[in-house]
Amino acid sequence: MENYLLDWANLLLRWVHVITAIAWVGSSFYFVFLDSSLTPPVDEDLKKQGISGELWAVHGGGFYHPVKFAVKPPYMPAHLHWFYWESYSTWLTGFALFTVSYLWNASTYLIDKSLMNWTPAAAVAVALSFFVVFWLLYDAICRVFGKGKNGDAVVGAMVGVLVCAASYLACHWFAGRAAFLLVGAMMATAMSSNVFFWIIPGQRKVVAAIKAGEPVEPVHGWRGKQRSVHNTYFTLPVLFAMLSNHYSFTWSHPQNWLVLIVMMFAGAAIRQFFVLRHGYKLGRNRHPLAYALVGVAVIAGTIMWMAPKPVATESIAASSSKLGATSSFDYEKLQPVLAQRCYQCHGEQVQMKNVRLDSKALIKQHAQSIYQQVVVSKIMPMNNATGITEAERLLVKQWFEAGAKVD
Repeated sequence: MENYLLDWANLLLRWVHVITAIAWVGSSFYFVFLDSSLTPPVDEDLKKQGISGELWAVHGGGFYHPVKFAVKPPYMPAHLHWFYWESYSTWLTGFALFTVSYLWNASTYLIDKSLMNWTPAAAVAVALSFFVVFWLLYDAICRVFGKGKNGDAVVGAMVGVLVCAASYLACHWFAGRAAFLLVGAMMATAMSSNVFFWIIPGQRKVVAAIKAGEPVEPVHGWRGKQRSVHNTYFTLPVLFAMLSNHYSFTWSHPQNWLVLIVMMFAGAAIRQFFVLRHGYKLGRNRHPLAYALVGVAVIAGTIMWMAPKPVATESIAASSSKLGATSSFDYEKLQPVLAQRCYQCHGEQVQMKNVRLDSKALIKQHAQSIYQQVVVSKIMPMNNATGITEAERLLVKQWFEAGAKVD
């Protein structure tokens, strides 16, 4: 019953998390586009109001005319829309999902004993520390090095090094799938923390100053813009880290930390193209196509680098023949492998994901899933905790391709 309820919690939390993430990322992308697409106002009345930029757009059968005030509007409207619950809701649902999926069963999903033989409590504590330590270091970098003419470039380089270091450590301390998700969640935590600790408090101070008739300090707008820009560059790397969870060839690679780093770099480069493209259309900068080409080239290079090497079928076949594989395939030769590698989590005592494999009828019922999980994606056994060999995976393949017979 516990596994059944956890599966439902996982599904519902994932559903809500995706919905809120779409709302947050969508609004973030829109405002980056809006800020980059504003043109100086033509109307003299708009100039007198202190408007620094305007945009005309058509959507959904209507025309829209958003404007931006350089520092403050001439008056504070009665209804002011704030953008922060999209961020908070995304983080809260994401953290709940991470807890249900990984922290709750840390010994199974978070720990890879071939890397670090943590206790579950230690693994959870170290995983959570990634969120806190990364935010503190990132925030300190922004505060100390984010000022001056070259502040943005220095911060970008230092944060990049910090992300690379965190990716390397996560992939050497935790199971690959958990490590990728942990790095994505770590960066997403920094994104939401930017909103919580800097962007919204700064906006509240600006609103309070306007209502009190006091001068508005431009530093609040500058800080909010700085952190918002960081958030938009984090977005595509975070999305890759989250989505890779479903593609084992990424996080199961021997150099998975490098796969994660180069793919996140590619995402950031592609995002840079879209950010600068808005300004290029208005003649503000050179065509940013080079960034997109770099991102695509990195992805293409990664695909070629990770391409499966030709399998030494002779050696595997020789090993499997010792286990008794034949062309017609006798299920009795496979059963000891399943007993040794699978029953621990899918037997009489434990049925992870409500899957049990210790009878012929159940083996037949789950034949397609066994083939997908053991042979195609090689996700199972989880973190290869039971030490299945390539020869044994080949036996599963031969059994399935011979008709998955159990008689």
